[in-house]
Amino acid sequence: MEEPAEGGSRAAGACVLVVLGGAVVGVAFAVDEAAGVLLVVVAGGVALWRSARRRMSDSSATPPPGEERPSCRECAGHELVSVTPLEGQKGMLIYVTADPDRPNYSHTHLSPGVNDR
Repeated sequence: MEEPAEGGSRAAGACVLVVLGGAVVGVAFAVDEAAGVLLVVVAGGVALWRSARRRMSDSSATPPPGEERPSCRECAGHELVSVTPLEGQKGMLIYVTADPDRPNYSHTHLSPGVNDR
């Protein structure tokens, strides 16, 4: 016979929280309808605030490009055209430079963000 995994599953924990939350809301509505509505509004506001705060403090977000950029002999004196985060590669940036003497030529670097080094 298999033993249950330590810590349980996330789905089971979520189900328990939903049932407990529903019971609390049910009691609040039974006591007073206005109290139940207030509880639902406050709980929704707290959930929205936590979600927004989590997204803003996400440390996996690509840092904004700094003034520095990768350099090589080929792109010396080029103008920086764009810096774009590379999808699927955390912290990697695509630097595109243009040669002022050759308008149809661009040079691309793929490197870690300057702030990640």
